[in-house]
Amino acid sequence: APWLLNLGRISLGFTNGISGYLAPIYIAEITTKNVRGRFTTILQLMVGWGASFMYVVGSFVHWRTLALLATIPGLLQVLLIFFIPESPRWLAKVGREKELEAALLCLRGDKADISDEAIEIKNHVESLKSSSRGGIVDIFQKKYVRPLLTVVGMMVLTNLGGINAFAYYSGAIFVSAGISSMVGLITLAATQTVVGILGTTIIDKLGRRPLLLVSSAGLCFSSFLTGVSFFLKDFNWWDQGSPILAFIGLLMYMGSYALGGGLPWLLVSEVCKLFSPMLLQLFMFLQLFPINVKGSAGSICNFMGNSTGWVVGYYFNLLTEWSSAGIFFTFSAFCCANFILIATMVPETKGRTLEEIQASITPSSD
Repeated sequence: APWLLNLGRISLGFTNGISGYLAPIYIAEITTKNVRGRFTTILQLMVGWGASFMYVVGSFVHWRTLALLATIPGLLQVLLIFFIPESPRWLAKVGREKELEAALLCLRGDKADISDEAIEIKNHVESLKSSSRGGIVDIFQKKYVRPLLTVVGMMVLTNLGGINAFAYYSGAIFVSAGISSMVGLITLAATQTVVGILGTTIIDKLGRRPLLLVSSAGLCFSSFLTGVSFFLKDFNWWDQGSPILAFIGLLMYMGSYALGGGLPWLLVSEVCKLFSPMLLQLFMFLQLFPINVKGSAGSICNFMGNSTGWVVGYYFNLLTEWSSAGIFFTFSAFCCANFILIATMVPETKGRTLEEIQASITPSSD
């Protein structure tokens, strides 16, 4: 029945919105500064692998079978979540100091010296408690405006750059360009996997900002290349070459997104300790906001990002009827704007603790 499909899609969107926001926050709060970037990009890599696997499986089985298979990871998460430790920073926030130390020992090892880290976390949380309660109004204080606008801007521009359109309609884009949907999707899955592994290995060596710049530049160029391919196709120019351009453009786009898609969320956690572009953006989000306003900032960023993503995904088919080439050129323009925003507004956060980053970005006095 259609209402069951709608109910399933609504519940899927609701749960994905929660888990997609909380998972990178949790990772950023339990890891040390020297491996935080790597662990967060591993999340994006796992998401990419899962999506790639379902792309391939979906080429061979009925969509109902695919939906049933997708319940298995969810059931595993329900069982395994009882075995993971609580976030030490959240425990400090609610005053559970003994559990904080136990969680750090669980995460760092029974023989690790966690005294300095525990003191730093507790002192930082106490300083935040004295400054504000962290409600939705507090996020609009002057000291949080710049990081909030930066991360919201990155998320909105990334979504307006067409990621949902490319993700939802990649098979249709391949077909409209004259390429087999199955061949295209399998190649796309392989590309995302390779680039995801690359991003995981270099993020803590090169830093967040360079990866964001490379990712956004790649998104801009690949969108433009895809637009050129449809422009040539519309005018029957270079009939043999236009499908190749579309194929390369789509692979480059998804590869560029896999490289930097989640770092804005990491920034929110590092700078405002409050969102694999999305995971790199998520990564940045997680670092830019302190724990007292992370929830409010995360809600705003999540709402703005998902809202613009929904608009693009919903209206993509209508816009392609207007002009297939024009919509991809528009995506390219938004990606270019995102590159400029990153180049001028985004700080580097590599090699610094969450507390160090947030202290440097958000001064103690308003």
